[in-house]
Amino acid sequence: MSSNEKSLNLSSRPAAEAYVSKVCFKLGPPQLIGAELEWLTYTKNGDRPSLDNIATALGEYAPRSIAPNSPALTLPGGSAVTIEPGGQIELSSAPHASVQELQRALDADAEMLASLMDAGHLGMASAPADQDRDPQRLLVLPRYCAMENRFTTIGPFGKLMMCNTAAAQVSVDAGTDRADVARRWTMLETVGPALVAAFACSPTLRGAPAGHWASQRMRTWLELDDSRTEVPATADPVTDYARWALDVPLLCIRSDGESWDAPAGTTFAQWIEDEELVGRSPTTADLGYHLTTLFPHVRACGHLEVRYLDAQPDGQWVVPTAVFDALLSDPAITSHATDLARRSAGRWVDAARHGLADHCLRSAAEDLLHLAAANSDAYGDVVAQAAERCRTGEPPTFSNNAATTKESV
Repeated sequence: MSSNEKSLNLSSRPAAEAYVSKVCFKLGPPQLIGAELEWLTYTKNGDRPSLDNIATALGEYAPRSIAPNSPALTLPGGSAVTIEPGGQIELSSAPHASVQELQRALDADAEMLASLMDAGHLGMASAPADQDRDPQRLLVLPRYCAMENRFTTIGPFGKLMMCNTAAAQVSVDAGTDRADVARRWTMLETVGPALVAAFACSPTLRGAPAGHWASQRMRTWLELDDSRTEVPATADPVTDYARWALDVPLLCIRSDGESWDAPAGTTFAQWIEDEELVGRSPTTADLGYHLTTLFPHVRACGHLEVRYLDAQPDGQWVVPTAVFDALLSDPAITSHATDLARRSAGRWVDAARHGLADHCLRSAAEDLLHLAAANSDAYGDVVAQAAERCRTGEPPTFSNNAATTKESV
């Protein structure tokens, strides 16, 4: 909900579902693409930096979550800086008309961010999982306290996800109309396991229970809270996403107090039916915030946000971004990609556990990347190289200093 939109009470489930459909799926010809990149942060000794040190390094670009009086400026390329609970730093790009424009702007902003951090004697690591440090939450905002309280009842994976992982996310327009949304949504979901396998590069995560996983980062999400992360298979995302969202238990409720904990097990739909569960009626602002506490593999937030990829080695984030761009470039290509990936659809756990060691996933990944390479003018060569890497079963590789910055800080 925009800051100038009035918050209204919600008195019925149909009204709430209509609101979700409206704000989560903005219809129109697909034109834009964006990305979010995350890095682990370090001091020169390899420890987590304090939030004060990060805020000092970022100066006028520091987010208000760590510097309440900051102007929180966007970087020159349009990217906004945010901080994750464990001190990870994130750049959220502005939307751009092409992957080339996105790469130029986001890489320039990332270079400037690294320079700011370096001047503050802090380092950034483009690594999807922390191999060295136990999970430690630095942000003490009520949202993250409520999240940790909820996730701790499930197991260790919530805190690991919050504090010790980093992702690369790609955002694309939802679609021209409901049929186009369904086609694009279905493809992004169907190709997911194959592309998780193709870009898995987090076999080691400090604090994770024993077990071999190609993507320990994805493992944390799969072990977390399936009511919040798994949208049921749907032929009509615009309608069914809204129904699902209302039936997800509340994670937290914003208030003026220090505690944002929600009544255990209470869904948003139940709150609408019985306001006494919380002590007041829910509003559209409450529902808008509830939507930010849902973490499906593909999240609808006006556009479609692909959330299932590991953070990639330095500079390589553009490869999966170009893959999605190519596979969504034409309805026929999108449908073809869906057909190619059906053999591995739904195999999220196998993809995170085995990666390219699974023959079916490796074959689907290779076919999808070849299709993307054939339909990407600017990135065909690098995507084709990624397809060849998949054929040989090799994960993305880090340079000698991409996984740690201790020596360079």
